[in-house]
Amino acid sequence: MVTPSMQLIGEALAEVASISVDEALALVDGGDAVFVDVRERAEHDAGAIAGAVAAPRGFLEFIADPTSPMHNASLSSGKRLVIYCASGGRSALATKTLQDMGYSGVANLTGGFQAWTEVGGPTE
Repeated sequence: MVTPSMQLIGEALAEVASISVDEALALVDGGDAVFVDVRERAEHDAGAIAGAVAAPRGFLEFIADPTSPMHNASLSSGKRLVIYCASGGRSALATKTLQDMGYSGVANLTGGFQAWTEVGGPTE
């Protein structure tokens, strides 16, 4: 039997930390967090949280793996990682993946980029 995607998202959300847009906004100026955009490249290129690292969901494991030639050192900086997508589903799965890979201090941005833009969070 195939597990429905919404069930997988629900299971991921039960196992990962989530952060509200207000909490995430407070991290922007502190420099203690890296925002990671797991949307597809075209989505990221159309607008993203200012300074976010593009790590499309399909390449996330390679971008996060320090032994991979695709690795982005921003992910292993020791800073808190705030993972987001368009509305929160893909980022929940991505946050769970990073957690499973051994990353700590990762959090899913509740509501994703949509919620971020609704409150006027900085974008580029």
